Amino acid sequence: MIESLIRDVPDFPKPGILFKDITPLLQSPEGLRAAIEGLAALVDPSEYDLVCGVESRGFIFGTALAHHVGKGFVPIRKPGKLPAATAAESYELEYGTDTLEIHLDAVAEGQRVLMVDDLLATGGTMEAAVKLVRRIGGDPVACCFAIELGFLEGRKRLDAPVHALVNY
Repeated sequence: MIESLIRDVPDFPKPGILFKDITPLLQSPEGLRAAIEGLAALVDPSEYDLVCGVESRGFIFGTALAHHVGKGFVPIRKPGKLPAATAAESYELEYGTDTLEIHLDAVAEGQRVLMVDDLLATGGTMEAAVKLVRRIGGDPVACCFAIELGFLEGRKRLDAPVHALVNY
C-alpha cells in the first residue's frame, strides 16, 4: 500500500532526477497510518529511548513515530534554527556542502536513539546526523526510512543498522 502512494515526479529538482514524492502518502490517512506502524515495526521500541528526525521530512515521520511508540523526539535542523547551544556537522552534497545542527543537551550520555528520515539516497545527510548524535553522547541504534534508493548505496555510509519500508 505504501509504495502505491509514492508519486514519481520526473526532472525534479533538476533534469534527470526522478523524485519520489511522499505527498500522496501523507494525504492518505490509511497510508500515513501504515507508514508509521511500519516504521514502528522495524525496530523494537524497547531498543531505543528517543527518536531523532532530520529536517524537514524526517520531522513528519519522526514525531509521529515517537508519539506512536511513546518516546520523545529530537530534531536535527539546518543551521541557525535551534535557539540554544548546538553542535554542527557539515557534509558533502553532489554540488557543495551543507550543515546540520543539534542542541548540545538534546540527548543524554548513553541514550539510545532511533534515527529517522523520509528517504535514504547517498547517505550523506544521515551520516552527518549519526555523527552529531554520537558527538553529544547518544548511541544511534538504527536508521529508519520510509524510502530507500538502494541503487545509490547510501546504507554503505552508515555504521548503524539500516531499515526502510520501500526500496527502489
